[in-house]
Order: sequence, then C-alpha cells, then structure tokens
Amino acid sequence: MKNQRKATFIGLIAIVLWSSIVGLIRGVSESLGATGGAAMIYSVAAVLLLFTVGLPKVREFPRRYLFWGSLLFVAYELCLALSIGYANSSRQAIEVGMVNYLWPAFTIMAAILFNRLQTSLLIVPGFLIAILGICWVLGGEQGLDLHGMAANIQDNPLSYGLAFTGALIWAAYCTVTARLAAGKNGVTLFFMLTALALWAKYLAGGGGAMDFSYQAIVYLVLAASAMGFGYAAWNVGILHGNVTILAGASYFIPVLSAALAAMLLSTPLALSFWQGAAMVCVGSILCWLATRAQPRKVACGSQA
Repeated sequence: MKNQRKATFIGLIAIVLWSSIVGLIRGVSESLGATGGAAMIYSVAAVLLLFTVGLPKVREFPRRYLFWGSLLFVAYELCLALSIGYANSSRQAIEVGMVNYLWPAFTIMAAILFNRLQTSLLIVPGFLIAILGICWVLGGEQGLDLHGMAANIQDNPLSYGLAFTGALIWAAYCTVTARLAAGKNGVTLFFMLTALALWAKYLAGGGGAMDFSYQAIVYLVLAASAMGFGYAAWNVGILHGNVTILAGASYFIPVLSAALAAMLLSTPLALSFWQGAAMVCVGSILCWLATRAQPRKVACGSQA
C-alpha cells in the first residue's frame, strides 16, 4: 500500500509537469523560434528519456504498433508544439493549448466507437460541455460569442487548426496503442523521431537564428524536463499507482495548465476564459465517469 501511494504521488507529479508545458513551449519559441525551439525541446527531452526510461528493444515491438504508434505520436507532438509556437501572442498560445485539451473527450469517444468501451448516458452531456467550454474560451471576454470565436480563429487558423487536429490525433494514438502496444512503451523512440522530424522541418525551411539567452536556456531545460520526466513519472504511476485517482486528476490539467501558463507568460486571463476552462474539465470528468468501469483504458491517454 505504501509503494502504491508513492507511485500515485509520482504520477500526480507528472500531471503538474505536463500542465506547465504550454507556457514553457511558448517561452522557448519566443527566443528560438517555433520549429527550432520545438526541435531543441524534443532533442533534450529524448536524451533525458534515454537515462530515465531507457532505449526500448524495438525488435520486440509489434510491427503495427511501431508503425502507427510512431506516426501518430510524432504527428501529435508536431501539432502541439507548432500550434503553440505559431501563436500570435501569449494569450493566443494559452487558448490554443486549451483547444488541445479536447483530447480527453475525443479519446473516450474513440474508445467507445473503436474499442467497444462501455459507457452511460453521461457521455452525451460530458462531450457537449467540453465542446461548449472551448467555444466559451475562444469567444473572448464575452464568453459564448460565435462572431467573436470566428474572428478569433480567423486571426490565426493555422495554430487553432493544428491544436484541434492534434487533439484528434492523440485520441487516435490512445485508441491504437490500447489495442496494438501489447504492453510495450515506445516513448523514448517516439521522442527521438519527433526531434528528427522537427530538425528536418527546421533545415528544410532554411533554419533561422536562435537567440540562446539565459532565459531561453532556462525555459528549454524546464520544458524538456517537464516532458521527459513527465512521461517517466506517469509510467511509474500507471504501472504501480492508483489508476483511478490518476485518471480523475488528469482531467484537471486544463485549468492547472492555464494557470501556470498565465503565470509563466505574465498574461492575465479574463473570467470568461476560466469559465470555459472549467467547463472543459467538467465535460471531461463526466466523460470519464461515464466509463469509470474501465478506468485503465481512459487513463492511458494522458498527455500535455
């Protein structure tokens, strides 16, 4: 029991680390660029994972998991990092990060459709409230304002589009890995592949100057540590801790992430934003409660 509590606590640390990622990625991208900064983050994180999780024995991986897991994981991480890096302002970066947090609701819906996860009618209001929460966030200070939301998205369709696509991709990743992974964990390999993809994009785009200031280096180390150690801590929690507690706690990431990002980026957020963020959390929790009979399948998808 003592070991389980310790593992659960370590898993909760992972949630805090992941909640800081939006603000840290934005901090890095402001000095090193959207692509270059992301490439540096995932490179350093991959090195950290080599020492914490270790290099997996790829030959033992199911081939379908190796292919689809790699493809979907890399695609998601690119969407996440670049959507935040391409944001026009810190406020917009936080909003984009909130759109990404539609993944819990999307993950559960995918598990219901493709993995035959049993559910109750709570799934309907849960999913609708999560979507409504995002609309509330994007509506600006007026809350639910369709005109304001449309204008907000049109200001930077690339960032918002990447974040929304990323949420869908992560739901697909969780669904695929639940069926194909056979207990294997390829996160170290996937981070290495993500770093390579970002460096390829960086070089193909002509590179670009990186300002390695003291602040940029601090943000880089913190961002890479949050990602690398976050995955390592989450693995310990999921394998040896209380999965039900971790699954429930993970759905509070949107609010915690917004709070940390607002602090790190010195960006005040209106009351309407917090209302929308709370709705995303409530909607995700209702989706989780609708499937609480099988918490492990729900918890597998936790991410930044």
